[in-house]
Amino acid sequence: MIRELDEQQSYDLLSTTTIGRIGFVHDGRVQIHPVNFAVSGQELLLRTSPDGLLADLTQAPVDVAFEVDYHDPIGSTAWNVLLHGSLSRAPEEEAAGIAARVHPWAGEDRSLPLVLHIDSISGRSVRREPAHPKI
Repeated sequence: MIRELDEQQSYDLLSTTTIGRIGFVHDGRVQIHPVNFAVSGQELLLRTSPDGLLADLTQAPVDVAFEVDYHDPIGSTAWNVLLHGSLSRAPEEEAAGIAARVHPWAGEDRSLPLVLHIDSISGRSVRREPAHPKI
């Protein structure tokens, strides 16, 4: 049973985790990178390496997709949230606040704060029905 989630349900699920995947086009190819994030209203906060690919992409705002999901094999449920928006460098006055809220797992220097401005958000949930034994 697949169920479409409304915008508020999608935001609620988005805020239950801190790891997602950001998708973008670079050199004519789709790239998908895992990132840590925090939700702030209708924006996502990220941190990246000042020398990395995301830093290069955000010299000017760039369109991206972002996805998070969850799978509970015991409860036979799963959900995903997909959003689209523009990724840009955070204003300098917001950098300290983002650094305090986003804790990247990657080991390198992730000191460049980014903001993903959400233009659209959608989600789906699925529940697997129990199999009926054959008689």
